Amino acid sequence: MTVRWGIVGPGRIASKVVRDFPYVPGAEVVAVASRSKERATAFAAEHGIGTAYDSYQAILDDPAVDVLYVATPHPHHRAIALAALRAGKALLVEKAFTVTPEATREVVGLARERGIFVMEAMWTRFQPAVVRMRELIADGAIGDVAAVQVELGAKQNADPSDRYFSVALGGGAVFDLTVYPLSFAQMVLGTPDTVHAHGVVDAGGVDVEESVLLGYPDGRTATTFASMRCQTPGMARVVGTQGWIEVLPRFHHPSAILLQREGHEPETIVRPPLGGGYSHELIEVTECITAGRTESAVMPLADTIAVQDILGAVAEQLGTHPQEGPAEL
Repeated sequence: MTVRWGIVGPGRIASKVVRDFPYVPGAEVVAVASRSKERATAFAAEHGIGTAYDSYQAILDDPAVDVLYVATPHPHHRAIALAALRAGKALLVEKAFTVTPEATREVVGLARERGIFVMEAMWTRFQPAVVRMRELIADGAIGDVAAVQVELGAKQNADPSDRYFSVALGGGAVFDLTVYPLSFAQMVLGTPDTVHAHGVVDAGGVDVEESVLLGYPDGRTATTFASMRCQTPGMARVVGTQGWIEVLPRFHHPSAILLQREGHEPETIVRPPLGGGYSHELIEVTECITAGRTESAVMPLADTIAVQDILGAVAEQLGTHPQEGPAEL
């Protein structure tokens, strides 16, 4: 069986993702869709894709497409995902899944009602180095986990015309950067019961930097920092009662981790990704669809909901007002 993929939103991220399909057994990209015929045609020509559509509805109507990778701006995810599910298409939706917890629940609810596979494209969880980190934690290599510390800064030029600084296009650090540390923390520690955020919001109402403290009933904590105005190494650390693990920069797509256990010399464990690192989430989706699964065990929809709730709390505390797109195409 070959799982036939369609691309919705032929932008920068989609170009990187498509280049990793040669590493994905049993998968083929057969179509791309954009609201611009020129963009769709150019993307198809660049990547050797057979069919280019100038509307999202057209790719939904194509019976030769099994699953869609959605890489449009965040506020557009909701309408595309809902329409795709009604058309019976499986989905890989780029992070952040939506820009409000309500929209995420709407999409997840329809996916579960229809029994159709949907996953958030949080590639970090599938990186071989992160997979190895989770195995070590589960095996008790660092004892009981007490805390997670994560930071990610990617300095951006404050151009008002750039998507990163547009409220209408889902701009801001929270959906492009903070989602990574928060998803990492939730992956390791589970869902927190308290969220405390402090940050910087620009004159246009876009958050450019924030620190977030997640609290847990048993005393565990996660501290995160993300910034669009500062460049940082991009490192994560998981601290346990008998040592720690550092996920070396940049933690959201690492090639190595450092294991430090009490009474042992530091151990660097190298696990490079295949291709650009997107291949692993693509393999997961392809294998899940082939096996008839409706969710990924590695990136379950419950975790996507939990992280989206945290993002919503951060936005509320910062005083930003994310603008979800329409529910219809």
